[in-house]
Formats: sequence, C-alpha cells, structure tokens
Amino acid sequence: MDLNFTKADQEFRDEVREFIAENFSSENNAGQNIEKYHEVTSDQMKEGILSWHKTLYKKGWIAPHWPVEYGGVDWSITQRYIWDQECANAGTTPLIPFGLTMLGPVIIAFGNDHQKDWVLKGILSGDDWWCQGYSEPGAGSDLASLRTKAERNGDHYIVNGHKIWTTLAQYADWMFCLVRTSNEGKPQEGISFLLIDMNTPGIEVKPIITIDGGHEVNEVFLEDVKVPVENLVGEENMGWTIAKFLLGNERTGIAGVARSKKAIDKLKDIANSELNNGEPLMKDSSFNKKITELEVDLTALEYTELRTLAKESQGQGPGVESSILKIKGTEIQQKISELTLEAIGNYASPYITPLSVRNFGSNYLEVGPEHTQGVAQNYFGMRKTSIYGGSNEIQRNIIAKMVLGL
Repeated sequence: MDLNFTKADQEFRDEVREFIAENFSSENNAGQNIEKYHEVTSDQMKEGILSWHKTLYKKGWIAPHWPVEYGGVDWSITQRYIWDQECANAGTTPLIPFGLTMLGPVIIAFGNDHQKDWVLKGILSGDDWWCQGYSEPGAGSDLASLRTKAERNGDHYIVNGHKIWTTLAQYADWMFCLVRTSNEGKPQEGISFLLIDMNTPGIEVKPIITIDGGHEVNEVFLEDVKVPVENLVGEENMGWTIAKFLLGNERTGIAGVARSKKAIDKLKDIANSELNNGEPLMKDSSFNKKITELEVDLTALEYTELRTLAKESQGQGPGVESSILKIKGTEIQQKISELTLEAIGNYASPYITPLSVRNFGSNYLEVGPEHTQGVAQNYFGMRKTSIYGGSNEIQRNIIAKMVLGL
C-alpha cells in the first residue's frame, strides 16, 4: 500500500484548507461545543450543529463516503483521509453520524426507491435530523434481547416499547428503530428495522443527565405509536442483518484517528504549560513515556484504518476490522482524556457547577487557566466510548469468533 501523497493529493489538501479557512468559524458554530448546551435554546443548538453540515451540503462535500449517484463525492480513499485530517486539524464541528454514516448507507443498500428518494434527500440537506433507537433497558450490546414490539395492523405497525441512551433524541425529527415483529425461531430472526416520525402521537422523550453534567442521551417511550408499513426498511424480520451492516459502519467511524491526533497535540501543549517541580511536565520522563506509547498505539491504529479504507475502495464492506478499530480507537480516546486530566492536576477538581446553577446562568468565575476548562467533563464523558456502538467486550467476542475461530 503506497502511502506517499501525490502532487494531486497535495493540491487537494490545499483546496480543503482554503475552503475550511473561508467557510468555518467556531464562533458561528454553536454545535462545536456541545457541552455548552445550557447556554442556548434547543433550536439554537440544533441549528448550530447543522450550520457546518449545510455549508458542506451547499459545496457538495457532505457525504464523501456515499456513491456519487446518491449525492456522494467522487473522492479517492486518500482524499477522504486528507479531508478527515484537515477537519480535525481545523477543529470543525463533527457531523452528526446518525443520518450520514449510519442510516444513509443502510438505505442505499436495503431501501426501496421511494425510501432512497425521500430519506437520502433529507439526510444530505440536513432537513431531517435522525436518532438511533437500538438500546433498551436490558438490551444494550445484546440487541437480540430487545422487547420493543411492532404489531401489524392493516397498513400500519403499532409500536410499544422503551428505548434508552438515545443520543440527541431531543432534537430528532426521525428515529431509525429496531423492533420485534416475531417471537418465533431465534431472537435475531424476529427483528425488523422501522423509520419512525418523532412527532407521532405516543412518543415521549425524557432526558438523562450524564456524569459529565450534559444532556446528550435520552429515554424514548413509545405507546401505541402508528408507523406506516411503507416505513419498513428491507423485509420484515431481516432487521438483524441490517443492524449488523449499520454497526459495522458506526464502529469504523468511532475510531476517530484524526481527532485523536489533534487531541494528543493539545495534550502536549498542556504538558508544556503545566509545571512539575518547576519544570514543564512534558520534560518528566515518566509522563513523556506515556504520551510516546499513546502515539505508537495511534500510529498502529491509523494503519489499520487505512487498510480498512483500502478494502472499502475495492467494494468490500467493513469486516471484523471495524471491531478492532472500535476497541483500540475508544481505548486511545479514553487514555488521552486520562492523561489530560492527570496533566492539569488540582484544576480537575472544580470541574462543574450544580446543574441548577448551570441551567440558569452563573456569575461564578472559572477556576484555573483556559486550557483546564472542560477537561474533567471530557474525561467523564469519554467513559461511555467503550460501551456505545457495542461494548468493547462484545467486540472482543466478535474477533474471537470471526478471526480466531473460538
């Protein structure tokens, strides 16, 4: 695999840098700092997250991993890699993955012509905000145990159940949802994949405030929710096949190599600012060794990601490599947050004010230098990365079965 950049690749990188410099401003993108959700209204937050999305849509660069005939971009694997690097370096707002990365490829692979028309258009334009209805109480990584039920009644399904950890459902227009349509045979054989309008009567969204103090995830209750049969993706009871396809794409994206590189650079800057016995922490051999080990692990992960992208360029979907990327990528993300917390020392303690104060504004001054702000929140938020998208324990089971034959 030739990893040397051609002249054309370098010219493309220059084009990307120029475009980002001219079109992205962190001050105008509220979605860049989701932890500040309490400072703006829901509508402002949603629009802030979507502002960069809409800029890319106007340019025609919103879905580089989709086929061109469905609105994708005719970029090579190398160009997609350069794009991810430059977005990370510039600190652009991460695009919400539920439509672009997860549902879009599912509809392209399994949807009918009508679904390809309306679903893909709404995703690309940003007019339709999607959330993911997978996990349930008692059915997280073990999705085969899900109990949310959909019963056919004429030209509708009647859905009853309870989803949990539904990310950003408070802003969602639609949810793609796994439901049980049969109790016969193996549990995996009775699951279907439905598209549900979040404005349908019978849907209630309740917030879950996480340990970092943020409102990112929710519970979603569904009581006698009517869903048109035409919103079934694929055939009835083939949802397990679709779910595995979707999770393969999700786990590949979770690796986050480019943004982890940026986070390590920030960690180094902090370690050069913080003092240890009168010397920059970066000069401490023990701490420096930890960062070096991180960089070695990240380089190995990057080459695994490149091999996965190379397979995709040959028409092969993500295989067991997606589990490897998910495990190591999230472990590296967590380790970066741990070392950053370690680097700021005592400034990690006053990391958050009570929610009642945060929600209504506060005149409390932040404690510590600017580079210490948000570090503890990020550390606590990163605890979830080894769980969502299928816990890392489940990913190890997949590797044991598919690679080692155990």
